[in-house]
Amino acid sequence: MIRPFGSRTIIPMKASAGELVDGDDWIHELKWDGMRGVVFVEEGDIRIQSRNGNDATAAYPELAAMGSALATFGPLVVDGEIVAVDDAGTPSFSRLQDRMHVQDPVEASRRSVSTPVTFIGFDLLHLGGHDLMGLAWEDRRNLLEQVLEEGGEWWRCASVHEGDAAALLEVVTERGLEGIVSKQRRSAYHPGKRSPSWRKIKPRRRQEFVVGGWSTGRDGRAGGIGSLLLGVQDGGGLRYVGSVGSGLDGASLEAWMQRVEEAARASSPFDGPVPPSPGRTHRWVEPTHVVEVAFGEWTPDGHLRHPSLLGLRTDKDPSEVVREA
Repeated sequence: MIRPFGSRTIIPMKASAGELVDGDDWIHELKWDGMRGVVFVEEGDIRIQSRNGNDATAAYPELAAMGSALATFGPLVVDGEIVAVDDAGTPSFSRLQDRMHVQDPVEASRRSVSTPVTFIGFDLLHLGGHDLMGLAWEDRRNLLEQVLEEGGEWWRCASVHEGDAAALLEVVTERGLEGIVSKQRRSAYHPGKRSPSWRKIKPRRRQEFVVGGWSTGRDGRAGGIGSLLLGVQDGGGLRYVGSVGSGLDGASLEAWMQRVEEAARASSPFDGPVPPSPGRTHRWVEPTHVVEVAFGEWTPDGHLRHPSLLGLRTDKDPSEVVREA
C-alpha cells in the first residue's frame, strides 16, 4: 500500500514530438492548452502539483471539491491538465496566466470567479493506495472513467478519439487548438520520462524557451523592454535562438520589467555571441524564466521566425528546455 498524499512528488510522463500515427494500437486525445497538474486526493483533501514538482493547490480553490467528491475511492492520484477558456470557449494559455502565479488564497478565490478553470483528467496513477503506473494505458483509462465522474464545470475526463488521426488534426487546426497527443493502448506510465509511446503533434509551431536577457525598446518603449532574448539548452550550454517582442504589452510589460530587474546579471548567459540590434542595448538576466512562444518556422541558421509570446511557464525547469523536433 502506498499513501500518495503527504509530500510525495510525481514528475509527469511526457510525450515525444513526432509524426501522425494511426492504427488499432493508438488512441488520440486533444492537447490541452493549459498547465499540467498532478492531483493527489486523500481523506477529503487535495494537493495539486505542477509539472516541475511545485505545489499549486492555493491557485485553484475551485478544484478543492474534488477531495470530498472522490474521497470514497481512498487515496488516489490523477494526472491531467488545468485549463481556462476564452470567450469563444477555446482553451487559452494566455487566459490561464491570470491564475497560474497566484498564491494568496483571497486573491485566488476572487480570480476563480472571473477566470474559472477546469481540470481535465487523462490518467490514473494510484487508486486506493495501489500503484497503477505499470498497467497498460487502456486499463488505467477504464479505472479513471469509473473514478472521475463528471464534476460539472470543474473537472472531467479527457475525451478519447479512435482512428483517423489526420481528420482529428484537421479539426484541431481549424479551431485553433494546440494539437493532439497519441498514446499506445498498452503503454505503461513512466514518470519523468519522455516516451515515444506518447506522441504530440502540433499544427502550429510552439514550444518553451529560456529567457537569457532583454533588448531595450524604441519610441514608446525607449529605456524599457522591447523584446526578450531567448535560448535553448544545446550541448550543455544555452544557445541563442532569437528574440520575441510580440505579445509584450500593458501589464505583462510591467511584470517582465520587475522579473528582469530581479534576475539581472553582468554577463551573457548564452554560450556564444548574440547578434547586436541597431539602436538597442542588450541586458542580461539569470536564465531562470521559461516562456512559451508560438512561431512560424525555424530559419536555416536555427533562429525563430515570426515569434509571438504566449506566456510565462513556471511549471518547466530551464534545464529541460531544448529545441523540439
